[in-house]
Amino acid sequence: MNKNFVWKFLRKTASINFSIAILLIITFFCILGSVIEQDKAFSYYSSKYPNYDLLIKLLGLDHVFRTWWFIMVLTIFIFSLLLCTFSTQLPSLKNARRWKFMYNQRPSNTNRYYLGDTYNSQYSFTNIVYSLIRLNFFVFYRNNSIYSYKGLYGRIAPIFVHFSIVIILLGSVFSSFTSFVVQEMVPRGEIFHLKNIIHAGFYSHLSSDTFFRVNDFLIDYNSSGLIDQFFSSLSVYFDNKLSLNNKTISVNKPLIFHQITLYQTDWQVDAIRVKLGISKLIQKKFIQTKISGKSCWLSTFSISDNNQVFFIVFDLDDNILVSNTSGIVLGKVHLNEKFYINTTPVILKDMIVSTGLQVKVDPGIIFVYIGFFVMILSTFVSYISYSQIWIYDALNSLECLGSTNRASLFFEQDINYLNKIYSYYLFFMFNPITKVDQILT
Repeated sequence: MNKNFVWKFLRKTASINFSIAILLIITFFCILGSVIEQDKAFSYYSSKYPNYDLLIKLLGLDHVFRTWWFIMVLTIFIFSLLLCTFSTQLPSLKNARRWKFMYNQRPSNTNRYYLGDTYNSQYSFTNIVYSLIRLNFFVFYRNNSIYSYKGLYGRIAPIFVHFSIVIILLGSVFSSFTSFVVQEMVPRGEIFHLKNIIHAGFYSHLSSDTFFRVNDFLIDYNSSGLIDQFFSSLSVYFDNKLSLNNKTISVNKPLIFHQITLYQTDWQVDAIRVKLGISKLIQKKFIQTKISGKSCWLSTFSISDNNQVFFIVFDLDDNILVSNTSGIVLGKVHLNEKFYINTTPVILKDMIVSTGLQVKVDPGIIFVYIGFFVMILSTFVSYISYSQIWIYDALNSLECLGSTNRASLFFEQDINYLNKIYSYYLFFMFNPITKVDQILT
């Protein structure tokens, strides 16, 4: 009884209905993880979902793809795919490779096809074998019976589809345990380590021997004055040695070094250095705001107890607006240009700009890419038709039976070509003018 229960359980788990049900559950969890923002602080969920923040934390909905229940569902799905592969797909492939000769029976899944009337026991089987080989069939002969097939790759491909899905899922689970994501906002000219961790897997490793330097940050503007692209020039130090110097990255063009990938994500203006008089140098912080719906950075500079001027930066083209407390623009100045405030010479020496970088380490991504590549390739291959033809001697005539699992019109065309080539071998084998290729057109 126990054996019967286990066998029924395994058969149920390997069924297509069970796999589809598990896949729908995984899809629901993925949608849930896409709707609810992942890896945010608890205060974020408290403000956005005030009635469900504790439930989100309790169920782990803030990190759906790393929860034990999501990984458990993936494991069940992998187990179901492997059971289906070994209990259904592999036996089906083994059966497809088995020679299946016929002599007088006609299976229900086959169709009868007409071959030429002429029958010659000395030549007919030889000619039909050559005809089938001409059409790229694998041919087997025994006791006046022929079995042939082609398109076996179409039966192998579903097995690789299953294995590719397993590779993708295992790669995703491996990534969740070993990957980490770091976000950094680094001023130009600064050296930084990876510290601001956004996500880290249970078995992820953050290298302490690798650090980076932001050499420069640049922005390209289009003809309309809008940002076209922004760039960061980076240097990489590994084991206290310069390993990569002045590598420029931009949006969609990351830097990859020892499985560490650095993406260009954002930028900001932090502060401005101001020279007052002859030698006094001060630094004023910028805050980001919007003026008339346009993003900008604003810094205040007090010139008396009740009076201030504002430095306004819209972009990094060296143009800085100077405004008073009434919002009136007093002028536009450039970096290192001298101007006066109440007879005091002022020079804006430099703007401190930070570049936003996202650093990712994901050892499992290579398995995901390989899995998707195999799945796409095997999916296309699975559309190859698997066709079989049986021919046997039936009372001074050739009985032809055939079947295909898809593309029946192409199979009918193969049978038509088979008839033409077979007729050619019977009637024109001694004619040097006619060629086989000509009768297929």
